Amino acid sequence: MKKAAIIGAGIVGSTAAYYLSKEKDISVTVFDQGIGQATKAAAGIICPWFSKRRNKAWYRLARLGADFYQTLVADLQGDAYEADFYDQAGVFLLKKNEAKLEELYHIGKERQKESALIGQLQMRKRAELDEDLADLTGFNSLLYASGAARVDGAKLTQTLLEASQAELISKEVFLKVRADGCYDVDGRTFDAVLLACGAWLPQILEPLGYKTDVRPQKGQLRDFFFKDLKTGHYPVIMPEGELDIIPFAGGKVSIGATHENDQGFDLRIDSGRLDALEKEAQAYFPKLKAAASTGARVGIRAYTSDFSPFFGEVSGLPNVYAASGLGSSGLTTGPLIAYQLVKMLTGKPLDLPADDYSPSKYVIKGG
Repeated sequence: MKKAAIIGAGIVGSTAAYYLSKEKDISVTVFDQGIGQATKAAAGIICPWFSKRRNKAWYRLARLGADFYQTLVADLQGDAYEADFYDQAGVFLLKKNEAKLEELYHIGKERQKESALIGQLQMRKRAELDEDLADLTGFNSLLYASGAARVDGAKLTQTLLEASQAELISKEVFLKVRADGCYDVDGRTFDAVLLACGAWLPQILEPLGYKTDVRPQKGQLRDFFFKDLKTGHYPVIMPEGELDIIPFAGGKVSIGATHENDQGFDLRIDSGRLDALEKEAQAYFPKLKAAASTGARVGIRAYTSDFSPFFGEVSGLPNVYAASGLGSSGLTTGPLIAYQLVKMLTGKPLDLPADDYSPSKYVIKGG
């Protein structure tokens, strides 16, 4: 039986563990240091269709990543696991300039031709909202897309790891190359290694002589908890800027997330940044002032210099696969990327052209 190590238990690592566990001739061990994971602090919005990024490879990855959730949910449910981490509650897109909303509407209609998951598209006036959404303020018009979803990243990764039944070891580890062509991780020998450690990828590869184009970005969210407010039917609210308002079932509403490029791996909560986000969010969702309690989360995203994600086999390290640079779209693209890595590792045809996402530009030996 082949032995595979996965370093990192975020969205990519946990999804890879789940699908690798379905291979009868591979045993899987997952290593995770347990701090800073971006997935656990992610805003959790699956809505890539209105992005105006010109990178066609990125959009294809994000579009198909949104579609892949239908497969992931069905697979987990088929294995008798709950999929309550995923909810297609729809999205309200808000713009101060109504012409920009019209532009997004036409972008959505065009992209709907190849992605029916967008669902129903409607331009709406605030005055036309259902009575239980009438307390939303700060805008006159919105664009509604019924197919957008919210994802609880922490619950999703927990479900995937439980379903994989892989051994999980909580500690910081490093990768060593053995003379026999295998790899050493934490004193154990593995035939293949999947590096899903996000912004920490340079720390794994630089001791082996690689220069890695990956930088950390700090992201913070604030969670609000209500005793009596029924939030499960609320859509995700996406105003302009970095603010998103994500209501979950059970009276939970999250706001965020910040995009801080100058904080390195600092995991301390910055109340000032979150207070500013909260004040902005209250202009759209005044009931936040009545929350029974609050909490905060912080994680570290991984970005490349051109903001493009990559995945594939690392040049010069046979059977070592890496993924990083997912940025703020990690929950959208992560599961599909993991699925492609599992296919690479097991020699199966991919669903995407590998050359469009090759690590060769971002992970360079002796660079």
